[in-house]
Amino acid sequence: MEWSQPEIKGDLVTSRAGHAGVTIDENWYIVGGGDNKSGATETLMLNMSKLALSVLTSIKGRDPLASEGLSVCSALVESENILVAFGGYNGKYNNEVFVMRPKPRDSAQPKIFQSPAAAAAAASVTAAYALTKSEKLDFTHLEDSNPKLVQVNSFQRDLSAEINAIREEKKVLESSLAEVKSENSDLMAKIDETKNTYAELSKELQSVQGQLVAERSRCAKLEAQISELQKTLESMPSIEQEVQLLRRQKSALERDMERAAPVQRQSSGGVWRWIGG
Repeated sequence: MEWSQPEIKGDLVTSRAGHAGVTIDENWYIVGGGDNKSGATETLMLNMSKLALSVLTSIKGRDPLASEGLSVCSALVESENILVAFGGYNGKYNNEVFVMRPKPRDSAQPKIFQSPAAAAAAASVTAAYALTKSEKLDFTHLEDSNPKLVQVNSFQRDLSAEINAIREEKKVLESSLAEVKSENSDLMAKIDETKNTYAELSKELQSVQGQLVAERSRCAKLEAQISELQKTLESMPSIEQEVQLLRRQKSALERDMERAAPVQRQSSGGVWRWIGG
């Protein structure tokens, strides 16, 4: 079993929620409701055999019947069906009781079906709605009783073809959905693999960061040594000047010693001669 959406004929009504409904025979009466901004002022009746929606009556916007969450029921009083409504909320909570006597409507000539052709169209809509639920309708006896309903069979065949096409499309969509699910499963597996790879790379990155910290410390020590060497190199010119000065002093001393050597030899010879003589 599945839901279907039949074509509804009749009055155009406002959207609503929080309404109440009750059925009497083949009619469904809908009272109240709203859209969180204002209450629905129309009391509706849906003829379920003809799928015809009509407005029975309208009330003022602030009327207690234009409320959300009210309750409604039907009762048989003196062989007459009546509607009884109670409560609801439309900015304030209500405790009034309201009664309405639904007037019998001309079911053969309702407001939206005023010609035999329109009646035949209504029968077609009803048949289509029943077909979506059972798909086993037989309109042979209707054809025999009313020639105007011959078009129903054609409509039924077209609708059956559309239903079959929709079923085939549904199968294709289900197949596509299965493929998408399979692709999603593969993507999830790849995502998990990527996460594992990311975790391993994160560990390697932490290890490399530790090595980088050690290398930075080593570089800092090397920079300190280089700074000391640069200071030593900066003092080299003064050292060279001192060395040159020492060399000049040494050269001068050597020259003085060479000059003093003959004098010492002469002085030594005279002494020995004096001693020998």
